[in-house]
Amino acid sequence: MADAKVIPFDDDRSRGSRGAGSRRRGSAAEPAPVGEGPVGEVQPLPVRGAAAQGPAPEPEEPDESPGARPAAEGGGEDGGLERRVAAGLSFLRRRLTGDYEVDDFGYDAELTDQVLMSLLRPMYEKYFRVEVKGVENIPAQGGALIVANHSGTLPLDGLMMQVAVHDHHPADRHLRLLAADLVFVLPVVNELARKLGHTLACAEDAERLLAQGELVGVMPEGFKGIGKPFGERYKLQRFGRGGFVSTALRQGVPIVPCSIVGAEEIYPMIGNSKTLARLLGFPYFPLTPTFPWLGPLGAVPLPTKWTIQFGEPIPTDGHAPEAAEDPVLMFNLTDQVREQIQHTLYKLLVQRRSVFF
Repeated sequence: MADAKVIPFDDDRSRGSRGAGSRRRGSAAEPAPVGEGPVGEVQPLPVRGAAAQGPAPEPEEPDESPGARPAAEGGGEDGGLERRVAAGLSFLRRRLTGDYEVDDFGYDAELTDQVLMSLLRPMYEKYFRVEVKGVENIPAQGGALIVANHSGTLPLDGLMMQVAVHDHHPADRHLRLLAADLVFVLPVVNELARKLGHTLACAEDAERLLAQGELVGVMPEGFKGIGKPFGERYKLQRFGRGGFVSTALRQGVPIVPCSIVGAEEIYPMIGNSKTLARLLGFPYFPLTPTFPWLGPLGAVPLPTKWTIQFGEPIPTDGHAPEAAEDPVLMFNLTDQVREQIQHTLYKLLVQRRSVFF
């Protein structure tokens, strides 16, 4: 297998019964016996019980409380279960018949929303207990480039960032991640990555997505960041020559810095077997306190507490498209993004109480 390349940016939600809202009618009063009262006196007509008791009560308003709604709609839990089963069968039918859409990059929105995100969410919510800050800094529409630090030996940080945007952004936006070419040569991983909306980390694909108004995520540290020793945790590696800045400038989209704390400790990398890495065609082969010594059990990440913070966007639309070729401007913007991410990392590290809580 050929050596994996680091991000090529350097190259350029039936109604039920209505019993609660209906009224019981009162029974009619018994008429007076015949013969009582003077002859010829007109007897009053019988008065119905409800009217005799005063003015008719106003009709009751239907109970619109959230707790009462399931009972009124779909027959409660049984109705909800029926809807879920019907939706599941409909989804399965579409998958079997091929009646679903994917875009030019292989992104399958339906599969991602209904299956893949549901598989990642327990890890996001229960295992890593991710806390998200600043998601309002991500534009509600239009293209934007989210730039984040990369760490953790395995790229779980990118997936957690993708769930954070999908589940917390008020406009329900989806993040399209740029991935290294290694991802697209691995069996199974390749297909899943495409379905999730990932694409090759190259300037051409990034610019196409941004031009279509998509959110694009990139981690410029590449393998240098994800494969760095545990002793260098939270120290940002080189951001290349600023290819991501050039892409943002050409499309005039804002750059949103993103800082992720918690990923560094899931697999504390205390060593790197370069020989095994060369044999397997990997950029590195991690040695951790549990892997490979405990076998498959050693591949289980530690349950650290994560924080993902999206910073204030850095605008680029004030520059002409030709500015993408200005090395000084590219260097300054790259350094500005890197420094903002690094500063936020240090701030979050000071604020957290423990690695695991």
